[in-house]
Amino acid sequence: MALNRFWGLFLIHIALFSSLCFAEDPFVTYDFDVSYITASPLGVPQQVIAINNKFPGPTINATTNYNVVVNVRNKLDESLLMHWSGIQQRRSSWQDGLRGTNCPIPPKWNWTYQFQVKDQIGSFFYFPSLHFQRAAGGFGSFIINNREIIPIPFDTPDGDITILIGDWYTRNHTALRKALDDGKALGMPDGVLINGKGPYRYNDTLVPDGIDYETINVHPGRTYRLRVHNVGISTSLNFRIQSHNLLLAETEGSYTVQQNYTSLDIHVGQSYSFLLTTDQNASSDYYIVASARFVNESQWKQVTGVAVLRYSNSKGKAAGPLPDPPQDEFDKTFSMNQARSIRWNVSASGARPNPQGSFRYGSINVTEIYVLRNKPPETIDGKRRATLSGISFVNPATPIRLADQFKLKGEYKLDFPTKPLTGPPKMETSVINGTYRGFMEIILQNNDTKMHTYHMSGYAFFVVGMDYGEWSENSRGTYNKWDGIARSTTQVYPGAWTAILISLDNVGVWNFRTENLDSWYLGQETYVRVVNPEATNKTELPMPDNALFCGSLSKLQKPQDVSSSLATSIVDGRSKLFFTVLMIASILYLISR
Repeated sequence: MALNRFWGLFLIHIALFSSLCFAEDPFVTYDFDVSYITASPLGVPQQVIAINNKFPGPTINATTNYNVVVNVRNKLDESLLMHWSGIQQRRSSWQDGLRGTNCPIPPKWNWTYQFQVKDQIGSFFYFPSLHFQRAAGGFGSFIINNREIIPIPFDTPDGDITILIGDWYTRNHTALRKALDDGKALGMPDGVLINGKGPYRYNDTLVPDGIDYETINVHPGRTYRLRVHNVGISTSLNFRIQSHNLLLAETEGSYTVQQNYTSLDIHVGQSYSFLLTTDQNASSDYYIVASARFVNESQWKQVTGVAVLRYSNSKGKAAGPLPDPPQDEFDKTFSMNQARSIRWNVSASGARPNPQGSFRYGSINVTEIYVLRNKPPETIDGKRRATLSGISFVNPATPIRLADQFKLKGEYKLDFPTKPLTGPPKMETSVINGTYRGFMEIILQNNDTKMHTYHMSGYAFFVVGMDYGEWSENSRGTYNKWDGIARSTTQVYPGAWTAILISLDNVGVWNFRTENLDSWYLGQETYVRVVNPEATNKTELPMPDNALFCGSLSKLQKPQDVSSSLATSIVDGRSKLFFTVLMIASILYLISR
């Protein structure tokens, strides 16, 4: 009898242990069926990539420190990886969904991502990272909410609205990819989509009849949080809402000093949160506009996305001309000064209760410096390629992180130059050797004639300076060493430079790339390898049990039973421990009876 009581109490304690484990770090789970559907966002039927038959895909909604599980089933006719842009994947570059860290998910296979959104808040998005697939869709928003104990630095909004903007071609992504492979430029996009839909017919000449457009419904006298993401291919877009101010509040996981803008340039890959107060008289609906920037606007009029903001008491349809974009054709400093005005709210709490500004980045000594220069595409070995510091990156057959895990030699070179090459450009799998717990300064020098944005996985970096001309040592005198914004994607204006600082505290292999999809596809990227010389699970999690193998390790890959694969899921180490202990305890309990 006493033995039975012992085992009963033991099982109760195990159950309590389980509930505490899951209460500490809750899970959110999503199933993604990635497939082709036919849609006509610009009035022309075309093949797009949908998730669960939706284009764009569903929003992932999590909270700081939650564990996110996404079961991805690849129903495309080509391999697939999903990338979670801006999600830092603390201790787990295994889940980043890029070719340098993961083997692709073959057609008809499924793969389960599991990662923790550790110490993050804010607005992000996901997209397919292989084969130019983002040009066909497959993207969606990713929200990380504050924990309840951490106050947000503004009143709780009355609603949360996601707006995905981006340039768009009516050609399939495979046709766009072939054009790049054949050494051709993509040319002017066919339009701009807002939440996967074409423009409202504000002009009968420019916009054909019958196009489905996006309508954002609001109530008067309220405040909404708008999360706006440029998920496009290569076009910077100016975002504005007729007769309304946009109060900037957050960008890519950092709360900003709150400032009103009548419009803001949002570059490819960037995300912003605005607070929109519906304080107008609703005499009619209002235009929401995303128009092309840094182009010949008279020729690019069709590259304009138009949606509608509709008050519940609206008295009629939107009509008349669109609100004007910035009138800065002859003032190249306007947009840059606007970008410089975006500053970190150093007194606000982010994912942790301490103020964002408690990390005094301006007083940390720099340990390594890289000057990365891009140019217009060049011909290398008879192919049109894009370069970074004279190197056009070639993805290895075996992902870098996997090659390290199995101690493979010759898969890549740890020799990316600190300064641009002076000789002819070359195609290499050349990687930056980052120092764990080092503090890296990167100067991005844009010698191309078009705008570029650059993104780094695994981190939020500090944007400390930008200016026109060539960067020099004296440029450091202009750096913002106090409240430069921390984010994962920054613009570099043509003929200009941007300087960023990065605290290399996240072990793994992290992608550094242009977000301009055509240049990225043509090789303008590299990886930063950050290794803790004292390997420990505290700084990097083990290789996941469901890791895929390819390249030199392809013989290790077991065939997948597609019929049963959807039933599989991943549980974390503590869950496995719990179920193991519970099973043993149950067996012992039965024996004792």
